Amino acid sequence: MADVHPAAGKQASPDALTNIPRLVTAYFAGKPDASDPAQRVAFGTSGHRGTSFKNTFNEGHILATTQAICDYRTEKGLTGPLFIGIDTHALAEPALVSAIEVFAANGVDVMIDKDGGYTPTPVISHAILTYNKGRSSGLADGVVITPSHNPPEDGGYKYNPPHGGPADTDVTAAVEKRANAYLAGELEDVKRIDYAKARKSANVHACDFITPYVADLGNVVDLDLVKSAGVKIGIDPLGGAAVHYWHPIIERYGLNATVVNEAIDPTFRFMTVDWDGKIRMDCSSPYAMASLIAMRDRFDVAFANDTDADRHGIVTRTGGLMNPNHYLATAISYLFAHRPHWGKDAAIGKTVVSSSIIDRVAKKLGRKLVETPVGFKWFVDGLLTGGFGFGGEESAGASFLRRDGTVWTTDKDGIILGLLAAEIMAKTGRDPSQIFGDLTAEFGMPHYARIDVAATGPQKNILKSVTPEQLGLKDLAGDPVRATLSKAPGNGQPFGGIKVETDYGWFAARPSGTEDVYKIYAESFRSTEHLTRIQEEAKAGLAKVFGA
Repeated sequence: MADVHPAAGKQASPDALTNIPRLVTAYFAGKPDASDPAQRVAFGTSGHRGTSFKNTFNEGHILATTQAICDYRTEKGLTGPLFIGIDTHALAEPALVSAIEVFAANGVDVMIDKDGGYTPTPVISHAILTYNKGRSSGLADGVVITPSHNPPEDGGYKYNPPHGGPADTDVTAAVEKRANAYLAGELEDVKRIDYAKARKSANVHACDFITPYVADLGNVVDLDLVKSAGVKIGIDPLGGAAVHYWHPIIERYGLNATVVNEAIDPTFRFMTVDWDGKIRMDCSSPYAMASLIAMRDRFDVAFANDTDADRHGIVTRTGGLMNPNHYLATAISYLFAHRPHWGKDAAIGKTVVSSSIIDRVAKKLGRKLVETPVGFKWFVDGLLTGGFGFGGEESAGASFLRRDGTVWTTDKDGIILGLLAAEIMAKTGRDPSQIFGDLTAEFGMPHYARIDVAATGPQKNILKSVTPEQLGLKDLAGDPVRATLSKAPGNGQPFGGIKVETDYGWFAARPSGTEDVYKIYAESFRSTEHLTRIQEEAKAGLAKVFGA
């Protein structure tokens, strides 16, 4: 990480706030140039993202992408309803209007929040799976309009097929290609009707998203236990889509919980700014989470979610904000010991850049560990079938099975990960930081960090396809290399980089898709000094591959 901004962790200043009227005006007024790669539709691991200020998230993008999704549905024979949710970013509501105009014109039955409210990503996944249960035709799918934790000026648009999770690359590539063709054709073949007409049409339906999701939560987390134990809980939605879900949850289950911030403001002026001085609703960042961390003594456990509530940040009285990897290991250790109805063969899913303490926990539990490339899509099939009890990413995104061992969501659910922290406290009498302390006493303390290293376009391309033989490292930071990988050991899929492992540490390097850097994820079970040595030797080894 680069130098920390002087304002990091402090309240956002007025001059740091996004001009929302200009942003929304730019959404409608800006016309993306289809010949400019930077202004085309581009689906990353979480859909298309951008900002109207740079002509990367405009009405044209949403009209074209929505028509492309309609085409995909037609090709695949998808005739069920499409559940659509939005978060609280300023560009979400304009994009919803654009999407509804196209979906209605194409005869798609769209389900939107009955109160014109916000809908978290996991709620859309839950709605899709609930509707499709027992069906083999007329299947539902969904869209979530969100750029996740990104700054206020950003917008995002992602598609979830009938399996309820993030669309795989074969789907997103087809949608992206078709959407860009529509952009290049100046949207001439996009079907669209006026918004007022669309809302009155037979294709747009008001949906109660809150009640079914809230009513089902007790089947995935033991909220009766949380109630009886009286665990004192603090909740900060960070101004995101979960804000109107918490009071129904608290009331239904009788929780001793306080929502510490109920503000919704598209400038997100209530946030403390992130490490680089930007407003970012990143619940894994100690800078963005400074306000909730300051309240930690008021609660047994506290937690926050990002803007679409698919990520979690856990704050404890004893440890403050937990490192995402530490909480993943804690959650896995607890869940597999307290879910007797999960299948004996239910595995643990983790990404190649997640902490190796998870490997050590899995070995003790006697559970199969499946290590995948980055992206939650790799956990979808396992969660859907019960083959995975838990799937988690190092970036604070995870989901797990219902208490009976059946699927809950196939997308990340930050709401249940937060509530699980309260269940852990209720069941054990100790908070997740204390439980993690037990794990480190047994398995050692992991020292983990991610850094960015400057890289040219050609160097990033080399890194995408580098082989273990090309890197050729025999030892790393004083230890023999145990394995060098370019494919994820859990499924044999390339992860677009390289990973080197020893018995006491590892590093993985992957190119950034948006910046002129590559990322080094590294971990040591010896010390922070050993971690630094791993990082330096990783950079030196890759420099040789680049010919520097």
